[in-house]
Amino acid sequence: MSFPLLTATAALPAIGAIATAAVPAARRTAAKWLALLVSLATLALAVTVLVRFDPDGARYQLTESRSWIAEFGVRYELGVDGIGVALIALTALLMPFIILAGWHDADPLETKSSRWRPTQGFFALILAVEAMVILSFEATDVFLFYIFFEAMLIPMYFLIGGFGDRAHAGTDENASAQRSYAAVKFLLYNLVGGLIMLAAVIGLYVVAGNFSLQEITEARANGTLEMATSTERWLFLGFFFAFAVKAPLWPLHTWLPNAMGESTAPVAVLITAVVDKVGTFAMLRFCLGLFPEASKWATPVILVLALISIIYGALLAVGQRDIKRLVAYASISHFGFIILGIFAMTSQGQSGATLYMVNHGISTAALMLVAGFLISRRGSRLIADYGGVQKVAPVLAGTFLIGGLATLSLPGLAPFVSEFLVLVGAFARYPVVGIIATIGIVLAALYTLVLYQRTMTGPVKPEVSAMPDLRARELLVVAPLIALLIGLGVYPKPLTDLVNPAVKHTMSDVQQKDPKPDVEAAK
Repeated sequence: MSFPLLTATAALPAIGAIATAAVPAARRTAAKWLALLVSLATLALAVTVLVRFDPDGARYQLTESRSWIAEFGVRYELGVDGIGVALIALTALLMPFIILAGWHDADPLETKSSRWRPTQGFFALILAVEAMVILSFEATDVFLFYIFFEAMLIPMYFLIGGFGDRAHAGTDENASAQRSYAAVKFLLYNLVGGLIMLAAVIGLYVVAGNFSLQEITEARANGTLEMATSTERWLFLGFFFAFAVKAPLWPLHTWLPNAMGESTAPVAVLITAVVDKVGTFAMLRFCLGLFPEASKWATPVILVLALISIIYGALLAVGQRDIKRLVAYASISHFGFIILGIFAMTSQGQSGATLYMVNHGISTAALMLVAGFLISRRGSRLIADYGGVQKVAPVLAGTFLIGGLATLSLPGLAPFVSEFLVLVGAFARYPVVGIIATIGIVLAALYTLVLYQRTMTGPVKPEVSAMPDLRARELLVVAPLIALLIGLGVYPKPLTDLVNPAVKHTMSDVQQKDPKPDVEAAK
């Protein structure tokens, strides 16, 4: 028997979460170091998965399969394609930076609220989320995927509600109430989506007789499994609704600004750069793989919703006064681009969407973590409370600028390649959709540059005149992310080579080919 590498990659942070939670209360520093070491070891396993994966080999590799609940056809089945490998690598890569950035976020306060900030619990919950997200990217049994898709909500609920942003303006009671509201809203939205998906999972079992993604897709391809048109559409809607909530897609997005605004900066990164990617990943793997005809049937409506997300999210980002909520609405706009690329049904669009998932994770992490360092110094999330920061903290301002420029997809930085491919894919099949989507690029430049101008330039406000620049730990968090943004922007080929074969399989699932250019019309 070969070493169960995929199981180990997910099991290590799960075991680490238990071990971190068990560290004695007085050994807070030991708990932090243990969590950091576990995240680095998990990254080493993820790199091993990446190295062992052959993009030109079988569609699903490093597979594991064991009988679990035989009476209901549930198996413990794991396997990764190029898309899954890329997102596992992203998740494992970001975790050490999230832990380092949140090094002091759960230290006890000398107030009555300190009992809600157990350091061990904070880092244990982060590791638990990592384990569940990785298993979600690995699961090829639909029921197994559903379990971890839902289970990750519990640690996220406690991270949002129990470890909120200390820079909250207002009284402790108001801050606690708003954190609780954000956590409950996050949980309810995602639980409703999950319950609808559960009904669809059960319906899929009734139709297919098992939960194996590979068996069902192969049976659909060779004609041994047929679904009535209405049945397939209802099942697709059940799955898609849950994934659209997680993504988040307009109008199911309203939980995200609250959750990110009330969370610490590292937890906000965990939400939008890691957890939300499970939704868009699942659209590619499950919606298109299991329900190809229904996916094509729903495409026009989904493209409209994606366009609304792009424009709406960008417009609300322009009008924000809160730094973290601005990044949240910008992420809604970016997820609109990802979903647009997925349902453009072109190889360029889906490759761009996958790259966008990875590059958005890196760019959002860079911008949000630097914003968190900024907010922790001033004690305020309001844009109006800043000004002239670049004169007193030039390194902080410079890294903030690069993160912002990556957010607006500046050529030479990693997100540009993703956005370009998404738009090329959209133009190829839906020219009007592609034209409208470009408005989001203009608005992104507007909200990013206005944010930088109002916070970093102009006269130095007295409240920021003594602001320190980035410290060594903070530079250790930010510098690798900036390097990745530049490196993948200049040379994205390793990532495109990894995901393109998987995209070809997805295009085959939905029986779509790239439209040929209309040469005559171009003359």
